[in-house]
Amino acid sequence: MKFMSYRTQAGVGLAVDSGDGYVGVVEGQPGYPGTLLSLVEAGGDALATAGAALRDQGQPVDPAQVTLLPPLLPGKILCVGLNYADHAAESNMAVPEVPTLFSRFAASVVAPGAPIRLPRVSAALDYEGELAVVIGTAGRYIAKEAALDHVAGYAAFNDASIRDYQLRTPQWTIGKNFDGTGPFGPVMVTADALPPGASGLKIETRLDGEVMQKSSTDQLIFDVATLIASISEAMALEPGDVIITGTPAGVGGARKPQRFMRAGEVCEIEIEGIGILSNPVVADA
Repeated sequence: MKFMSYRTQAGVGLAVDSGDGYVGVVEGQPGYPGTLLSLVEAGGDALATAGAALRDQGQPVDPAQVTLLPPLLPGKILCVGLNYADHAAESNMAVPEVPTLFSRFAASVVAPGAPIRLPRVSAALDYEGELAVVIGTAGRYIAKEAALDHVAGYAAFNDASIRDYQLRTPQWTIGKNFDGTGPFGPVMVTADALPPGASGLKIETRLDGEVMQKSSTDQLIFDVATLIASISEAMALEPGDVIITGTPAGVGGARKPQRFMRAGEVCEIEIEGIGILSNPVVADA
């Protein structure tokens, strides 16, 4: 199932892909199942039950006629660097022996269709198309063999980075956390609707229609199960946490000449089976 979170003048709504378009219900109306986060937190059959109810009771929702929201507001956002060998090579860095992790904050998250902010202080706004993993079941010290049982679903993410700020110190935090630089969505696809671990999905980044990145999720150095097992050695994963799995080669900072996002352009991240995450680039006033 594909779930889409949105807002209208009547309030926040949740919709599901019926096969003939999206149907949804807005909060306060009969049949509203709650937010996607509340359903993920409820666990069990909550997502399946809500999806079936929305198909039966929902009204048509045109994504172009509503304000799209991130599928959910993450608890923890845990990002993986250098998780495609070709991206490690273009970055002149060794292929890591263990996952390279850093954090994003929810304040940086951007809704589908909302602007990616080009800050006043830098022109080095880079794109990074990535697969996002939404945790559905809590756990600590999760065995790799059981890790995929902890996944609620998958989405697309653009880990847009301010490269000069990111690389001016050994720690990447500041360059990865500028306001308005983390597009997330456009939907969450439940894990049962995709191959195990979302493996083998085409992933592509386009800038004003020009293909900048093109790869497949089967090229991940550390697959989804490995990432969940590794991260849970350090901390408990909770429902609504999101793991951003890394980006393939083709980033703007590694190109010669470099090619960063500019105000007025549109960046699209497309992942097979999930959809297109599209955002315009707007300069800060």
